[in-house]
Amino acid sequence: MSVTPPRDESELLARAGALAGTPVREVAALCGRPVPRDLRRHKGWLGELLECALGATARSRPEPDFVELGIELKTVPVDQDGRPRESTHVCTVSLGELVGQRWPTSTVRRKLARVLWIPIEADPRVPLAERRVGAPRLWSPSTREEDVLRADWEEHMELLATGRFDEVDARLGVYLQVRPKAANGRALALAGDIDGAPSATLPRGFYLRPRFTRELLGT
Repeated sequence: MSVTPPRDESELLARAGALAGTPVREVAALCGRPVPRDLRRHKGWLGELLECALGATARSRPEPDFVELGIELKTVPVDQDGRPRESTHVCTVSLGELVGQRWPTSTVRRKLARVLWIPIEADPRVPLAERRVGAPRLWSPSTREEDVLRADWEEHMELLATGRFDEVDARLGVYLQVRPKAANGRALALAGDIDGAPSATLPRGFYLRPRFTRELLGT
């Protein structure tokens, strides 16, 4: 099933609001998609399902999900108290294009400039098909939030661009962290080491810490 892209923010927010309280199985039926038993082998499935239901257009391109509106969609698995259960993936680190990148034109900034956050129930005691979609929130970072995100990004990028991969771990960053993004340790990506020579390393991604998404969701 193909859903027409929303014309503006108001229409997108109205569509997302109409899904609040809806079980996953009903959203999947709207899109003509079967619901898997669990998400262990279907990581990203919930996000793709909501993209389908809301009419996202970016597919897998490094652009906001609703390209014409400049809005990114982020689904957040939450516990029974509405608290995020895990970090939120922002985008993949482009290890082959680290030198010369600047915050104003970075993929991270484009992805986080305007975000539609949708919490989804993630209580393991509730079958995936019966988990409910939460109330949406349309958000842009405040000046203070962007300053922190930018400082985190610049700290990570300085280390990555100079090949100091061993110094980059999930402990770095107030809001934004960098973590390996691969199915296993054999999935390597080509980058440059500290001297600029080609080097193989694990693919990495930018993630938002749960404490940050908890703050912006007000839980």
